[in-house]
Amino acid sequence: MTKYKRILLKLSGESLMGTQNYGIDTTRLNEYAEQITKLVENGVQVGIVIGGGNIFRGLSGATDGFDRVKGDQMGMLATVINSLALNSALHAVGTKTKVFTSIRMEPVGEFYSKDKAIDALEGGTVVIISGGTGNPYFTTDTASVLRGIEIEAEIMLKGTRVDGVYSADPEKDPNATKFEKITFDEIYNRNLKIMDLTATTLCKENNLPILVFNMDQKGNLQKVMNGESIGTIVHN
Repeated sequence: MTKYKRILLKLSGESLMGTQNYGIDTTRLNEYAEQITKLVENGVQVGIVIGGGNIFRGLSGATDGFDRVKGDQMGMLATVINSLALNSALHAVGTKTKVFTSIRMEPVGEFYSKDKAIDALEGGTVVIISGGTGNPYFTTDTASVLRGIEIEAEIMLKGTRVDGVYSADPEKDPNATKFEKITFDEIYNRNLKIMDLTATTLCKENNLPILVFNMDQKGNLQKVMNGESIGTIVHN
């Protein structure tokens, strides 16, 4: 038995780089596909949102002279590229998947709707939702929370490079302490940057808990689903 029946898995674009400095590491991509497939085989309904920071990040592009709206649109397209890559890796291991896009671009992907996504999930298909919210000025964290709420996920699993939420950046502060559990209010009051404020507020108002964990450690995703004490739970 798995702890959750339906999840929204948020993957960062940067995590797809693996040991590279840019783009998509196929080894990392295939590891993700294997881990996700094991969940599906255990009856878990999996929705996925992937960032695009390994290819282009709209906000940083704006600081380099890009128009913010155009930069964010480029970032949305980057998430579509990553989603197609994961879709291909999942197909290669025999897992049913469907790519939805938040802006129309058939035949690249099907235009997203809640009903179609839930129908696919209930049929055992992994649903990958790309293109962010379809609007500029919103991060893929916000898009993940929004889609998690829409597909009625029990929890959002935020796969990162670190193994949870810390009192400070553990890569910079050796004295940083890890939280096993923390509330959305504490995240805000401590000014911890696990997500942007819009995403955090959406989670709080719609009672969608988040589990932050290290997705790059092979096997961690299954451990989370088995109910093992992995990462940090953020809750109301």
